[in-house]
Amino acid sequence: MNKTAAPAGVLPENWPAMSLAQAHALLTAPGAPFEMGEQLIRGVPTRVWKNAPPTLRELFLAGRAHGEKTFLVYDDERASFESFARAAIAIAHGLLEQGVRKGDRVAIAMRNLPEWPAVFFGASITGAIVTPLNAWWTGPELEYGLTDSGSKVLFVDRERLERLAEHLHNCPDLERVYVSREEEEIAHPKVRRLEDLTGKVNDWGALPDRAPPEVGIDPDDDATILYTSGTTGKPKGALGTHRNGTCSTAAAMFGGARVFLRRGEPVPAPDPAAPQKSALLAIPFFHTTGCHAILCPSLFAGGKLVLLHRWDAEVAMRLIERERITSAGGVPTIAWQLIEHPARGNYDLSSLESVSYGGAPGSAELVRRIKETFPKSSPALGWGMTETSATFTVHSAEDYQYRPDSSGPALPVCEMKIVDDRAQTLPQGTVGELWAKGPNVVKGYWNKPTDSAQTFTDGWVKTGDLAYIDEEGFLFVVDRKKDMLIRGGENIYCIEVENVLYEHPAVMDAALVGIPHRTLGEEPGAVVTLKPGAQASEEDLRGFVAERLAAFKVPVRVVFSPETLPRNANGKIMKTELKKLFG
Repeated sequence: MNKTAAPAGVLPENWPAMSLAQAHALLTAPGAPFEMGEQLIRGVPTRVWKNAPPTLRELFLAGRAHGEKTFLVYDDERASFESFARAAIAIAHGLLEQGVRKGDRVAIAMRNLPEWPAVFFGASITGAIVTPLNAWWTGPELEYGLTDSGSKVLFVDRERLERLAEHLHNCPDLERVYVSREEEEIAHPKVRRLEDLTGKVNDWGALPDRAPPEVGIDPDDDATILYTSGTTGKPKGALGTHRNGTCSTAAAMFGGARVFLRRGEPVPAPDPAAPQKSALLAIPFFHTTGCHAILCPSLFAGGKLVLLHRWDAEVAMRLIERERITSAGGVPTIAWQLIEHPARGNYDLSSLESVSYGGAPGSAELVRRIKETFPKSSPALGWGMTETSATFTVHSAEDYQYRPDSSGPALPVCEMKIVDDRAQTLPQGTVGELWAKGPNVVKGYWNKPTDSAQTFTDGWVKTGDLAYIDEEGFLFVVDRKKDMLIRGGENIYCIEVENVLYEHPAVMDAALVGIPHRTLGEEPGAVVTLKPGAQASEEDLRGFVAERLAAFKVPVRVVFSPETLPRNANGKIMKTELKKLFG
């Protein structure tokens, strides 16, 4: 299958002033800020950023050097880089006293609270493998994450503790649970208050000035397990290294520098006296985007992070005005809501310099509306996945405006290729499966050697995305090979929901498909055939799924088919036909 490799937009005669190859060569030359080197990673020669922090420990120490500048804002709570560092170090020493050692798993299951990054880096600097769990998961799903990872310690907020209470006895490896913001007495023998280690957020600055523990950590040591659903229907833990986690610190700055060169302008020198950059975090920390693409670069570069308990467009606009936010976004839904909110004119949003998103496709219309609504801002998009530790391509400013259907070019340390079903590389402009390689690609899947062998080969990750690459190196994702849909940035693997539907006693046949949605990208819709003589309503089936899976996975509509679902010669359900049922 071939696809025209011409850009989706119309390129002006004077664009670009410099080719991608020239810009990358200048920015990565010896002595340049984004200089590259080569390292042998798991036996595979791999390009790396020479100036990125080697481990999350060095990244943490670089962040602490920003001192009393504000790092975290949540409602009326504020933490400076120094007070945050003291809280993280207090957590690290507490974990060591609890018996946590290098390689032990420490899980986090909480909303976006200031405690989340304190736990993440507190555990990281002990050499533990930090295991963020999806805060939207149900009790059984959280139990699975804890038992699959064999987590020794868990940090939760009150809501997650309530979901897990009846499941804790099923987690034999779990020795201690720390709960944040708990005022009442705790009767459970394993549960303690997190504030007993750190105090409250506004008091972190009063914690003792201590050095982080001395633990030997190498760049390719295990650092994180982030769960991503798989075709078996059970989440798989992507095992990331310290190098994976720190790659984003360079990636976050590289895209902006490249824009200047593409325009024919010099890259501005860093200005220590410039106003602090600040980001509104509307995507969860437990996502690789929230953790790797936003948290880590913000800490390293001295940026302020403003946290939301949950997304609310008007609250977001109030915070953008109050905190002079320079960057906002997350998924296209958020950008659309900011643009179209009837109260937008009541707030000063002129500080916005970037409105970026990933996780779900945007549109040419959204790019246009961002520039029209926020004239000082640049629309931006990135492609990545949990297995690439977030950012793999960066697409912004004029490049994005002129190629709105593209996901952008790969970072210079990253490589892409398009292959056929025999793993043979396909020529430019031909659609096939996208394979990706780079220092940000994870080691494999935790305790799943078969899945790892199927997905990772010689440093390459088989993404499951069908795509092509144009003549200048811009990536265009055209479809998904894997049976998955994306709802506002959340991956939903169809088989997981289908398996739950099949558990219902009235269901004989079931399939999940994506229903197009203007701002979310798509939503899950189910087509079901009932057993002869059985009865179940749409509400019955949606409620059945809601009791067993996170809310974002519940079908928004259920259509009943009087006959078994259409299948091809291989017995596979023809979902293209089923999508037509939703109009």
